[in-house]
Amino acid sequence: MTGRVLLILGDQLAPEHPALAALDAARDRVLMIETAGEATAVWSHQARIALFLAAMRHHRDALRERGWTVDYLDLESEAPEAPAGLEHRLAQTLRRLQPSELWVMEPGEWRIERLIEATAAQASVPLRWWADPHFLCSRERFARWAQGRKSLRMEHFYREMRRAHRVLLDAQGGPEGGAWNFDADNRQPYPKGGPGAIPPPARFLPDAITQEVLALVARRFADHPGSLTHFAWPVTPDQARTALRRFIEHRLVGFGPYQDAMWTDTPWGWHSLLSSSLNLHLLDPREVIAAAEAAYREGRAPLAGVEGFIRQILGWREFIRGVYWLDMPGLRQANHYGHHRPLPAWYWTGNTRMACLREALTQTLAHGYAHHIQRLMVTGLFGILAQIEPAQVSDWYRAVYIDAVEWVETPNTLGMALHANGGRFTSKPYVASGAYIDRQSNLCKTCEYRPKEKTGPRACPFTILYWHFLDNHRLALRANPRTRPMTMHLDRWSEAERQALRETAQDLLQNLDRL
Repeated sequence: MTGRVLLILGDQLAPEHPALAALDAARDRVLMIETAGEATAVWSHQARIALFLAAMRHHRDALRERGWTVDYLDLESEAPEAPAGLEHRLAQTLRRLQPSELWVMEPGEWRIERLIEATAAQASVPLRWWADPHFLCSRERFARWAQGRKSLRMEHFYREMRRAHRVLLDAQGGPEGGAWNFDADNRQPYPKGGPGAIPPPARFLPDAITQEVLALVARRFADHPGSLTHFAWPVTPDQARTALRRFIEHRLVGFGPYQDAMWTDTPWGWHSLLSSSLNLHLLDPREVIAAAEAAYREGRAPLAGVEGFIRQILGWREFIRGVYWLDMPGLRQANHYGHHRPLPAWYWTGNTRMACLREALTQTLAHGYAHHIQRLMVTGLFGILAQIEPAQVSDWYRAVYIDAVEWVETPNTLGMALHANGGRFTSKPYVASGAYIDRQSNLCKTCEYRPKEKTGPRACPFTILYWHFLDNHRLALRANPRTRPMTMHLDRWSEAERQALRETAQDLLQNLDRL
């Protein structure tokens, strides 16, 4: 029998794990597990698999340099015929080591938490959970905040977090600049001539460990979607801090006004590209928030952009995690509109005639990345308008993005993009016609479809399906003050016009793979 074993999961790679201070390096040990089952739970992008494995292996070596014994079960040692799953390798290890206790920090996925509980119980190994100090709001605190509320709204939560953590407050304790939210200043499209020169984000050449991982993934997961050609993501805390400094010093200044803008061949825009480092715990959100606030205090970035960036981290990120743990496991089955159409095959290839989707999908397959408006108002928007089954869309998001962990991707996709939970934490479905994409980008200029046309062979599928969505749900939308204006134009249509729309939409919906 060995001493205590600390299991560190692939999204728990903070340099200072809270349990390490309570362990004895002479008799206790760390356990880290790679398994094909976690790469195939959804059909994961090759870059997503590589990011997790490369970051885990660097973390292993850092722990060993600090004197810790690390039992590291890599993919190469996993028998191809063995059951593919974390539970199998964990059970084997618990039988081999017979530890006095298994220690684990709260995972980022409900399934993994249940799996670890069951595996430890079957092995008769006492299990101790550790709270995750990475987040600024614990699961318990969020549950207390949500208790008794008829609806959950991020804006209310965000203001409480600002006060609690003294972020962007003036000397009197009020919001800096006299307002809590400057979102209205942060919705600009790029200038008509394009975004101009944007300082590039930090990118990192793969070292020997990462190169080894890239070769392994290319060999072992060759049939998975995506490319490894452009892999240059941070895989260590030092690299993540370099990426943070690059963003704060050179890119935060343009983030605010253009965070919702899209443009051809501009995959990064002014965005931070820090989500994967945050979600793997290579970066502490407190450090990110403090750096952004300091940039404002020192006059290096405007308040509106800094507030918008901090809201994503201190507000939305913390809020969405709380919602996830509050609503699981039922959240995974949410399907408010009863949508059951299959995900079009071109979501995995980018082979579509719709320019906006082609741009977002090919970028995603190349890099494992798309920014929030591409996810919400292009790929997600099409998902809700085309009546695609929410679980299939959610699984796709978890598969193709390098920053995807279930606690953030599932509620964002099901609740925000697809409104599949019926407005649990949003006041309206986020639906729009092709006119929105045209306003926020140049993508419609090269598309064979026309965003302003809703009938005929060149009518934009987004526009057709938007009006079809309003027609299908006009009574519910009319009853909501936020969406009532959307239905007013439709109310002026004749029945013949509505019937023509329905027929056009049904033909399109039955031929989604041909778009």
